[in-house]
Amino acid sequence: MKPHPWNESFTWEPHTARSGVVTQSQLDQFDELGYFVVENVYSPDELAELTRITDEAEEEAIAELKKQDGERFLISENGAITFAGQLVRQKPEIRPFVKNKTILGICADLIGPNVRMYHDQAVYKMTEKPRRFPWHQDNGYLYVEPQHYLTCWIALTDATIHNGCPQVVPGIHKDGTLAHYYVDTLGFECFEEPPVAPLVAEVKAGGAVFFSSLTPHLTGPNFTDSTRKAYIVQYAASDARVLEGNADAGESTGSHAISEEPRGIAVLENGVPTV
Repeated sequence: MKPHPWNESFTWEPHTARSGVVTQSQLDQFDELGYFVVENVYSPDELAELTRITDEAEEEAIAELKKQDGERFLISENGAITFAGQLVRQKPEIRPFVKNKTILGICADLIGPNVRMYHDQAVYKMTEKPRRFPWHQDNGYLYVEPQHYLTCWIALTDATIHNGCPQVVPGIHKDGTLAHYYVDTLGFECFEEPPVAPLVAEVKAGGAVFFSSLTPHLTGPNFTDSTRKAYIVQYAASDARVLEGNADAGESTGSHAISEEPRGIAVLENGVPTV
């Protein structure tokens, strides 16, 4: 494993439970292993409405894929895995779900008092063409400073080892962002085989896996007879910046504030949820 070319120095800072939403032992697990699971983030009624919105977005994504050669675009493929992104921008009715009280409490504990929802997407893993997702860190896709931000992987259906729940490689997050390389049809990868045994993060519908943008993770193939549905939301410090340029070519050529990304919204300002 090699560090990302722009990762010249990194120190992992431990976190303290202040919000009352999660315990210190949960945050200690996050600091040590890079993730933890919280069940019942959404009530059954909330889950039903959230899934209705993401189902609609997924239908729209499939309609677009059907216009492409082989019903495929980049790493999305009908029958294998679909990505419906920027739902907060396109479907304002989903915004209350990214401002969920439990999620914002965890954001306050793990990021700070000023937080912006940075990116969101519904990811549906189908059954016709079982496919794994490669080992990667979220900060390996678009490089953000500070390097640590938070990914909330929301299970819309029960997520198990059999249908493609998250798996994480513990401890590696403390080293910061790793170098990634692109694997055709799969996406960016930081290693093919993990250096330590991965941990399985199964979670029931309505719950969520919270992990750092620096935690290497993947989701395995879906070997069941029903679609595995997830909604993934990422949160970063409001003053975070996205570095620009080709990392393999050398130094960054510039940066821009995440607030300039039209796909996100502010969710916490001075510790208070935004209206």
